[in-house]
Amino acid sequence: MEWDWAFVAKIMPTLLEGLKLTVLITILSAFVAAGLGLVLAIAKRSRNGWIAKPTAMLIEFIRGTPLLVQLYFIFFVLPDVGIVLPPLVAGVIGMGLHYATYTAEVYRAGIENVPKGQWEAARATNLTVPQTWIHVVIPQALPPMIPALANYLIAMFKETPLLSAITVLELMNQAKSVANSNYRYIEPMTLVGAFFLVMSLLSVILLRWLERRYGRLAK
Repeated sequence: MEWDWAFVAKIMPTLLEGLKLTVLITILSAFVAAGLGLVLAIAKRSRNGWIAKPTAMLIEFIRGTPLLVQLYFIFFVLPDVGIVLPPLVAGVIGMGLHYATYTAEVYRAGIENVPKGQWEAARATNLTVPQTWIHVVIPQALPPMIPALANYLIAMFKETPLLSAITVLELMNQAKSVANSNYRYIEPMTLVGAFFLVMSLLSVILLRWLERRYGRLAK
């Protein structure tokens, strides 16, 4: 089968729509993972065993099961108990929850890297617990964590093809739809690979810049 540039021009708008949705899903999932991961990290460090132990078990359970299984559960099983979610919402929640367990460990390491003297100084100045976290701990813990968090962002982008299993029309699903409709696979699948390669290379460049800028703060 020969390469058909006319067919490429025909399917390019559809693939670009899929690419835009893929990027949107990645960004939204990253926000969910970043926010929920911080909550899980703080809960896991709680001195209350009724909070810390269930949180640790939840993290290990989610990390120990495949993302695809979790996506199937959210999209196909939850409707049986009355929770029906649109494919995009289910995908963002699934990916965000899955990667929140990984970012939680990054947060935990960054928080524990803050010197104990900083905690003591915050208490000595009568800062409340929320003030201590907002003004003392997080500003010091966050910069060294940025390269690791960016690495998970790249991983999330590469995992988005799994969302085709729950009918999300991201890049891979759009390519499969175009290929099946036209009985031509070489152009759409090659373009999908090229899109992922280019985006991944750009992400790696960003990651290297973040490592140079913030990685030294972790030393």
